[in-house]
Amino acid sequence: MTPEELKKLEATLWEASDTLRANSDLKSSEYATPVLGLIFLKFADNKYSQFEDQINDEFKKLKGSRREKTIQEIAIEKCGFYLPDKSRYNYLLNLPEEKDIAKALKEAMALIEKYKEELKGVLPQDEYFKLVRKQEFRDIPNRLLKNFADIPKNTTGDMFGQIYEYFLGKFALAEGQGGGEFFTPRSVVRLMVEIVELLNALFENDNKEKLNSLSI
Repeated sequence: MTPEELKKLEATLWEASDTLRANSDLKSSEYATPVLGLIFLKFADNKYSQFEDQINDEFKKLKGSRREKTIQEIAIEKCGFYLPDKSRYNYLLNLPEEKDIAKALKEAMALIEKYKEELKGVLPQDEYFKLVRKQEFRDIPNRLLKNFADIPKNTTGDMFGQIYEYFLGKFALAEGQGGGEFFTPRSVVRLMVEIVELLNALFENDNKEKLNSLSI
């Protein structure tokens, strides 16, 4: 993906996401954490997909032998984390509209944390219920899932960091913070720091330096 294509992708993703917020009564501070959580989920799913065949092949190979391992153990060895079926992006994306998507997202995040100690208490969970606090906004989680589904599977970790930084800047502007200074709730900064630290290892990129300009 060229820099121009990345800029276009960032703008498209933001425009679609912010339109949903603008048509609700949500504040940017309420919207930021669940949105950033979905971006993380998409990138985590992209990364997991790259190792999925290896994980499944190893599981089948060792099954029934003295070296048998759980699929969770194999996934963590090969990929660094495990994504259960109910935490997969396409599973959530394709849930029927009548399903409680906010509840499904909370469960998806809780399952990821279950198998990755470093993320305990970090990923958004109850925040998704804020998106649907009114009946007329019940489709917001599903529409956000559809929006971020357009992130290409070959997007690198460095691009992930840039998209995150772009969204943080937009959220800051929406909150009225000027002068190019990023200001985000501590929970959002902590979420970003810990997720980027995790994905640094996964993508072998150093995005953490991009966080130094965040003003808390």
